Amino acid sequence: MGHRLDDVSSAARLAAPDEGISQEELALAARNHGLPLEALRYDVTPPGLHYVLTHYDIPDVDGAPWQLTLGGRVRRPLQLGMDDLRSYPAATVRVTMECAGNGRALLTPRPVSQPWLVEAVGTAEWTGVPLRLLLAEAGVEPDGVDVVFTGADHGVERGVEQDYQRALPLDAAIGEESEILVAYEMNGAPLPPQHGRPLRLVVPGWYGMAHVKWLRDVTVVDTPFTGFQQAVAYRLRQDAGDEGEPVTRIAPRALLIPPGFPDFMSRTRVVRPGAVPLTGRAWSGRAPVTGVEVSTDAGRSWHPAELEQVTGHRWAWRRWTFPWDATPGSHVLSARATDAEGHTQPLDQPWNRGGFAINLVQRVSVLCLDAGDSGTPGESR
Repeated sequence: MGHRLDDVSSAARLAAPDEGISQEELALAARNHGLPLEALRYDVTPPGLHYVLTHYDIPDVDGAPWQLTLGGRVRRPLQLGMDDLRSYPAATVRVTMECAGNGRALLTPRPVSQPWLVEAVGTAEWTGVPLRLLLAEAGVEPDGVDVVFTGADHGVERGVEQDYQRALPLDAAIGEESEILVAYEMNGAPLPPQHGRPLRLVVPGWYGMAHVKWLRDVTVVDTPFTGFQQAVAYRLRQDAGDEGEPVTRIAPRALLIPPGFPDFMSRTRVVRPGAVPLTGRAWSGRAPVTGVEVSTDAGRSWHPAELEQVTGHRWAWRRWTFPWDATPGSHVLSARATDAEGHTQPLDQPWNRGGFAINLVQRVSVLCLDAGDSGTPGESR
């Protein structure tokens, strides 16, 4: 009896009403990690704390010298080694990157996939060659439409064997103000393996699926790209048969650093009465963040937070602060961001089948102890 890829690669589905996280989802969660929310205190996320999503395996790239090919509808195809790429004028851009599926596990019904809550985010300083410089040297033909990026990671998804590939519209890739990078450094050091060593794409303002890791090919094509990760995955759909809308730029989001200290299992926070400064980060890939509001009563009332001054890092998160006078009892803390185009975070999240572009307002449960309660020491560790 023959065997097919479909035997190991299942179709996309929704969890049943009472279905818990499966072993497969748990295995994905163990491979792919989010940002510990206390690490929001860093302006630039240390690489080991930055979120990671790897679709297939981390490729073994430590053998032959790496080469990037740039071809397709260009007049002068390029083949560039790492030394060649470092000979171009370098640019460094601070970018907040967020997974397109961040928040998926909060939906009902839950799409069965990587079960992100709200931690799939991080901010890094990426250094590399502006993509537009490489495309200008190659000389894009007038009939160019999309630029396709191919990574070295290979696997099967929903029965389709593939290299990971994504595309960008040509006008987004070659614009004079485009800050898209072919990056070889993260925070001033060579890319770590899980972040695409030795070469990756960085697309400021777009969700993480566009930032192709282990980049080996750039191809200009004269028709819209219809590969799996473009036309099948990463679409906003209500039903499986819908064509859907493409997932592109990051919706506004604010996260707060959970105050006090946590319970190990529930992660409920514990604080004592009095002044408790709240702080966090806010970002949007659509337009600059212009305001953050904070609620300390489960969303019944909202108050403006103080945003840090504009730092010149257009594509990076901004710090915000808010003074809270904690009183004994249970509280739910939230923050929500609004950007310059008027986009803001919903209190009730519109649903989509893939669990993409979710920016539901965060909810942090906090118990404020009675005055003088010092807790009971545990009997064992």
